[in-house]
Amino acid sequence: MAHLRSRRRLGLAVPLVLSLTASLGFLPTGASAASPAEPTVRATDAPSLAYVVNTSPDRRTIESVKKAVTAADGRVVITYARIGVIVVHSANPDFAQAIRAVRGVQSAGATRTAPLTAAGATDEGPVQLMSEKQAAKTTSATGAAADSEPLEADQWDLRVIGADRAAKINPGSDRVTVAVIDNGVDDTHPDLAPNFSAAQSANCAGGKADTSEGAWRPYTSADAHGTHVAGEIAAPRNGIGVAGVAPGVKVSGIKVSDPVNGLYYPESVVCAFMFAADHGVEITNNSYYVDPWLYNCMDDPDQRAIVDAVNRAQLYAQHKGTLNFASAGNSNHDLDSDAIVDESSPDDSTAVKRTVDPHECFDVPTQLPGVVTVSATGVQNLKSYYSSYGYGVIDIAAPGGDRLYQIPDTPSKNGRILSTVPDGKYGFLQGTSMASPHAAGVAALLKSRYPYATPAQLKALLKAQADNPGCPESYDQNGDGKQDAVCEGGGKRFNGFYGVGIVNALDAVD
Repeated sequence: MAHLRSRRRLGLAVPLVLSLTASLGFLPTGASAASPAEPTVRATDAPSLAYVVNTSPDRRTIESVKKAVTAADGRVVITYARIGVIVVHSANPDFAQAIRAVRGVQSAGATRTAPLTAAGATDEGPVQLMSEKQAAKTTSATGAAADSEPLEADQWDLRVIGADRAAKINPGSDRVTVAVIDNGVDDTHPDLAPNFSAAQSANCAGGKADTSEGAWRPYTSADAHGTHVAGEIAAPRNGIGVAGVAPGVKVSGIKVSDPVNGLYYPESVVCAFMFAADHGVEITNNSYYVDPWLYNCMDDPDQRAIVDAVNRAQLYAQHKGTLNFASAGNSNHDLDSDAIVDESSPDDSTAVKRTVDPHECFDVPTQLPGVVTVSATGVQNLKSYYSSYGYGVIDIAAPGGDRLYQIPDTPSKNGRILSTVPDGKYGFLQGTSMASPHAAGVAALLKSRYPYATPAQLKALLKAQADNPGCPESYDQNGDGKQDAVCEGGGKRFNGFYGVGIVNALDAVD
């Protein structure tokens, strides 16, 4: 089940604790040199929670900490030794406190607030299925030219970024793979199967990769989010349905949604970044935030450990040559503001209203260093009404849809994004979830053209081809005489609505 998600990332000043260094910088240790503490309470019958325990990535320290985990009534689920992250389950309510006192532990904390025994994507509203009648009408109305897909007339998003024309020049290389880290991809869809890479796909729910046949598929047909994202990126030009931004590249699915509540927990996302990096994925798309905290505040030891663990994994992926994309969120918040009200966290138990500083409390993974943060636009190249924004926060913009104020002149007159959904169907969705894969698709075209580009170089190339419309004179979308958002920066070089600009697929290949 998809929930509305809010996204943001760091401004221009990146805290030292998150700085990207050549040696994969980690959080400094705050633990004492004490011996493993014997827990005062052993609640073997209590419900289990999941934890991440972060150490220095050397064998001796990791083995020592693993012994301490066992002594504190913890069970090691998996160890990512290369980044010093250990995923643990424990029913001991004092586990986190005990393990933080262990020599070599740099941070540790619970990754959820509800027991294991018992979601979150950045789409904005439920999927609107395209009926067979609509599809037939659209095909009839367009005549489906030989060089276009049957439903392409409703894909206004391809045309505004020149992706339809770019495909005639360079549709992308099948040596480039974009991994969709999401709630699963239906690779049996006829408009995804030709470009799907099963060898680079897995189910990472729970923190350990399952690569068995079909493990990456959605749990139910209602889990349409990841399949929609995959089609936006790489649906082939095969005379069926729709086309993706980069119809010649490969796409894979790494499922991270919990099978019970659909949430995207930290240990699952750590697994996904590690799996993508170790399986040669060039680009990942992350249209979600890591549950259960919308913002992870560094003065809370549990939330600090979440930031640490996921950051280590995504830095590892960058080090291995992977560029990561993330959606900016649908709250229409200024993400460079002094304070944001969070009423949704924790989202796996009872939420508590709190006010946070987005420069101190981080949305993961979108605020992590090196991640490309994407805002959403509509057919008029104007920021979508729901899209979050912020000067020095947004890197780039891309079509995400706008069903209220930017209505395209297409057969269906639908301002959302049309793409693939499970069971061979097609549907409309809008959100920054849809913007991020458009940007990732353009990056895949650039990677096809410049195969040896590093993640940093690829990010620079992506920004170089963007077109910036500049801040609008007015952003009173509902006509009530009040500005619905304020675009800082003003000029066409860089501003808070679009970052450096809106992606341009044609410029990427021409």
